[in-house]
Amino acid sequence: MGVNEGFEKIIAGLPLATYRAGETVLAAGSKSGRLLILKSGAVVILKDSIEIARVEESGAVFGELSALLDLPHTADVRALEDSQFHVADAALSVRDPVVLLQVAKILARRIVAANSNLVELKNQLKAGQSPGAFSKMLEKVQEVLSVGGASFET
Repeated sequence: MGVNEGFEKIIAGLPLATYRAGETVLAAGSKSGRLLILKSGAVVILKDSIEIARVEESGAVFGELSALLDLPHTADVRALEDSQFHVADAALSVRDPVVLLQVAKILARRIVAANSNLVELKNQLKAGQSPGAFSKMLEKVQEVLSVGGASFET
């Protein structure tokens, strides 16, 4: 059994939680002790009440930084529509090597995408791009670091 098949088997056995549109799934500054994997629905990520991303891809993960680093959540996650999540105890992300590898892959994808976007941003600065283009690229970097590449791909 490959890593992806092993992970899919693990999440299939996890309990499900449903959040209604408008409900807070994870609150910035709190420690939920949970790792959430989106099964269906859509959410918005908010940092200091500013929308930084919308996520609707099945398999997107939330709470991984809090789980790995034992820190409070860094952003609010709010359901945009009725949404369902597989719920894992945060300890599972560090206890199970299959889950840990998948979370590490997510974080590695974010770093690669952020680095690529930062290089593009530096090139735009050198080329004298407009402040609007610069601002748009900064938003893209922020989104990538928040949730970009956050899905468990099979």
